[in-house]
Amino acid sequence: MKYDFDEIIPRRGTCSYKWDSAPSPDVLPLWVADMDFRTARPIIDALRERVGHGIFGYTRVPDEYYEAVTGWFARRHGWTFPREWIMYTSGVVPAVSAVIKALTMPGDRVMVQTPVYNCFFSSIRNNGCVIVANPLMREGDTYRIDFDDMEQKITSENVRVLLLCNPHNPAGRVWTRDELLRIADICLRHDVTVISDEIHCELVMPGHRYTPFASLGEAVAGKTVTCVSPSKAFNIAGLQIASIITADAKLRNRIDRAININEVCDVNPFGVAATIAAYNHGEEWLGQLLEYLHENYKYMREFCRKRLPQFPIMQLEGTYLVWMDCSALGMKSDALEQMLLDKAHLWLNAGTMYGAEGEGYMRWNIACPRAILKEALHRFLNFVQHPIRQ
Repeated sequence: MKYDFDEIIPRRGTCSYKWDSAPSPDVLPLWVADMDFRTARPIIDALRERVGHGIFGYTRVPDEYYEAVTGWFARRHGWTFPREWIMYTSGVVPAVSAVIKALTMPGDRVMVQTPVYNCFFSSIRNNGCVIVANPLMREGDTYRIDFDDMEQKITSENVRVLLLCNPHNPAGRVWTRDELLRIADICLRHDVTVISDEIHCELVMPGHRYTPFASLGEAVAGKTVTCVSPSKAFNIAGLQIASIITADAKLRNRIDRAININEVCDVNPFGVAATIAAYNHGEEWLGQLLEYLHENYKYMREFCRKRLPQFPIMQLEGTYLVWMDCSALGMKSDALEQMLLDKAHLWLNAGTMYGAEGEGYMRWNIACPRAILKEALHRFLNFVQHPIRQ
């Protein structure tokens, strides 16, 4: 069936974190990473059927869940693994936190590639660990990994764990197989375990290909914990479910204990039903979504090229989160976020949410109908052209 991603679906008054957190009803929120699109019809139908039963007690995750996860990754990404590798929990952030707890002791070093998803920092700190930054290197309108810095700090800082974002939020990179192989080589040689947050793995633009880190070989799989969920790609984050995938049985036992210590061992029936429907029947919707997101990105890229050339945006290889260089304004990112909210009624994310390397940048969520994106871009343009009159 044909899905209408141009439809503007009112979300205010639905307890939407994205929309109902705004201080004014005319704020356009392009900040937190959920989409303003209705999810796939098979997911809605599955949830409607589950609601019709009328009893919502504690949930036993069925065989169909594991079959849906393994089947999806085998069909779509060529990554095959047994169902025994899978554990479930209430979200990718709880998963990452529990895995860090399982792999480390307080005081251990955990490496991240900054700028990076802000919850990485809290997950590391909340487990008493120390963040070691391996800053990405900007090259023109994209980013590269500083492998020399990575290896030097892994050895000098005695890093135990690398927390990888694949694809990367907010840089928009889809790491290539060769880049991932270089990471794997360094980590295997220095006995570093990789936690790979792959929640954005389905959100890949044309011309790019997502490679599951753990698919790089048996040795890599044995030193990798992968965290995935259909929540970002299918816009079902509020249903709170994720999978943790790892080959090592002893490590799974430790993670299982950490999940229970953190009290994130139970999931709800709607998350289970939605995951099964998404992975078994959601591919048609996802394909149309990716086409629409790519057109949104191309529209923004051209708009910025013609009308905002002093505010370059990075190449978007994956995710629906566009990283904009706003350093031309000479403002701190936090101050710019607040001023845009107050004066332009436009809510973006300050780059410093993602580490010190994000200073001077803003993150845009373009997963919205194009009419909303156009309005947001015009508000930003008007703000930078007439900042005093706002």
